[in-house]
Amino acid sequence: MGRSGRVTLTDVANASGVSRATVSFVLNDDPRQTISAATRERVMTAAADLGYVAHGIARALREGSSRIVVLNVDWGIEGNFSRSYVRGLDEELAEHDHILLVRHGHAIPEATQKVLDTIAPRAVLRLGEAYMQGHTPEEDWASGFAANAALQIGHLVDRGHTRIAMALPDHEFPLTEARLGFAQEAARRLGIEPLERFVVPRPREAGAAAVQAFRVAHADVSALAAFDDDIALRSLTALRDLGVRVPEDMAVIGFDETEYGSLSTPALTTVHIDAEILGRIAARNALGIDSGGLAPVPGRIVVRASV
Repeated sequence: MGRSGRVTLTDVANASGVSRATVSFVLNDDPRQTISAATRERVMTAAADLGYVAHGIARALREGSSRIVVLNVDWGIEGNFSRSYVRGLDEELAEHDHILLVRHGHAIPEATQKVLDTIAPRAVLRLGEAYMQGHTPEEDWASGFAANAALQIGHLVDRGHTRIAMALPDHEFPLTEARLGFAQEAARRLGIEPLERFVVPRPREAGAAAVQAFRVAHADVSALAAFDDDIALRSLTALRDLGVRVPEDMAVIGFDETEYGSLSTPALTTVHIDAEILGRIAARNALGIDSGGLAPVPGRIVVRASV
């Protein structure tokens, strides 16, 4: 059976020895497909034996929408958070006979309306929307995005750092303020001074100049908590160009692990986030299916040499 606990098209296909597409054609009684009576009977028998109920199909027909869910992603998808979220969303939708369409880049209202008019999607989602709207339930500090931000700051505090700066990108991401807010609240809860903040820009020379200026102005800061792995790697490069030893003179920790951190010198300590369950919960919510029993997976520190 599917990971959701419900019988899926894949289960029926496996039991009847045909493809998912054939099962879909039979159960939808698609007049455009020529399928033998014997195959139809085998599929229908397997569906009945397994107790398959086409929840998503019936609801889509009733509501007049397609079996497509649109996800708008208007910020980077490099880290494991977004990749695993999309994977979970896609797999859960597939188990309920729906299709995921991912749109990258800022979605202007006119473009979104064209999508709605053209494909009549079952739902339109936005990656990270709850955080962009300032919705942070207290349980999010246990295993959600806020908890992962706190994990990053807590790792530095556990290693004796009490003066910490947040290294930020040189352009606004939709989640910039939320990330900074979570990190500052984590610092407050941990009993250290508010985080300093500064931007690490491109190109390389500009990044080095920004880091140098910051260190001159804030000589007591001993650790950088980066907005993400990309900013952490920019910071490592700048510190190396300036002859600053990492982690002896300045510790650096990334966020939302990418594969590149393990290739840097020194290798980047970072926060790994697995959001597959969040994607599955979002899929079930979009389809009106109970998401009970699914709980987010807490993040974890990937310990390397930069802290």
